[in-house]
Amino acid sequence: MTGVAYKNQDGLPYPRRFYAIGAISFGTALIIIDGGVANVALPTIAHDLNVDQSAVVSIVTIYQLTLVMLLLPFAGLGDRIGLKRMYQGGQLVFTVATLLCFFAKSLAFLLIVRAAQAIGAAAALSLSSALLRQIYPSNRLGRGLGINSVVVASSAAAAPTIGGLVLAVAPWPWVFASAVPFAIGSLILGRALPDPPPRDAPFDVLGAVMCAAMFGLVIGGLETAVHGNSPVVSAAIVLTGASIGLAFVRRERGEPNPILPLDLLAQPVLALSVIGAYAAFIASMTLLVSTPFRLHELGFGAAAIGAAIAPWPLTNMIVAPLAGTLSDRIPAGLLGGIGMAISIVALVLLALLPAHPTYIDIAWRMALCGSGFGTFMPPNARLIIGSAPRERAAAAGGLVSTVRLVGQTTGATLVAALLAIGVGTNFVPPLVAAGFALIAGLCSMARLRPSMRNPGQTETQDAVPTLKTTR
Repeated sequence: MTGVAYKNQDGLPYPRRFYAIGAISFGTALIIIDGGVANVALPTIAHDLNVDQSAVVSIVTIYQLTLVMLLLPFAGLGDRIGLKRMYQGGQLVFTVATLLCFFAKSLAFLLIVRAAQAIGAAAALSLSSALLRQIYPSNRLGRGLGINSVVVASSAAAAPTIGGLVLAVAPWPWVFASAVPFAIGSLILGRALPDPPPRDAPFDVLGAVMCAAMFGLVIGGLETAVHGNSPVVSAAIVLTGASIGLAFVRRERGEPNPILPLDLLAQPVLALSVIGAYAAFIASMTLLVSTPFRLHELGFGAAAIGAAIAPWPLTNMIVAPLAGTLSDRIPAGLLGGIGMAISIVALVLLALLPAHPTYIDIAWRMALCGSGFGTFMPPNARLIIGSAPRERAAAAGGLVSTVRLVGQTTGATLVAALLAIGVGTNFVPPLVAAGFALIAGLCSMARLRPSMRNPGQTETQDAVPTLKTTR
């Protein structure tokens, strides 16, 4: 298929579309499960490798940090070497790295393997949204992103259960291998993935290095500030990363093919969407990380805590695809504003829990909160991805994934800081989360202003030819 013919095609034909959706779903599931399944095995790994529990947490943090550092560079690289080739190559790297977990006899080797897993996961995750843009017709992109949100939510909910079941019958290396079947399924079905022609443009290697260094130093410095005992060193690390970031942004302004998609962020409606997404992910992670500590203080056991939080992802699985489908016809700004209004009410109600709450008191509030975030997320992602030109879809998708991970990391770090100052187990985290949800809602509603729209376009059109958008 020629490049021109491919650009004129709006979505894949049946039944190839179903196979491609399966490949993306399997690929998304393996990345989410692998990112969360290790948490259950940390105490066992610490015992078997004879290391401190505080040190073994680095197995999780190095995976997340590597992902954040590489998502935008890999999105740019995928544009140059081909979306399909990069996506499947990342899955192959992930599978090989997972097999190496069986040979880990030390924490240092396991950390290297986890970094390799994250490299493969970043190559796939950075391009999944761009591939969804090619798989679905423009008028069904919101539905596709809603389905993908269900895969993310269900995988995140299933990861701890999968980890526990594997540990009950097998040694801890098998925990990492639990995601391999998803990788194999994705590779087999991946033959049906769209294969748009690569962009004939040079790859900005220096920009990619600066991007990775910026995220790595800033986020790594914030982590050490919370968990370490040398605030001066932590501040120096953060300032070094921020300095590299400033130089990086200035350099990217003059690049025709920037690693950091400043050409997209220059559009007010997309910038508002990114800021709103960042605030929403901080809000959701702040609540989800702090709630177990609060419920533990209230006398809930581990099983009861899990059951109390479960209504969030379960409700999200129902609401997200519905919101995604509606976003194909209703402005994302309106849906996002409604979703954040629901979330703010739920977060305030969670802050005002009774002194001795029952399971029902918590569960219905968590369900309400999950429905609010489920209403906000898919339409917001659809606007970012659908409004970018097709040739910049990979950059838009990498931006969405990066914002999600950075927002989640910021939220987790914020909770650690609240715990450190003694207010992380009471009503404060839900109220802090409500503040960030308010920012997300205001950003969403601001996109409804007439000045944000293109003359002659309807509010549900994707701005494929240009960067201008309509919501």
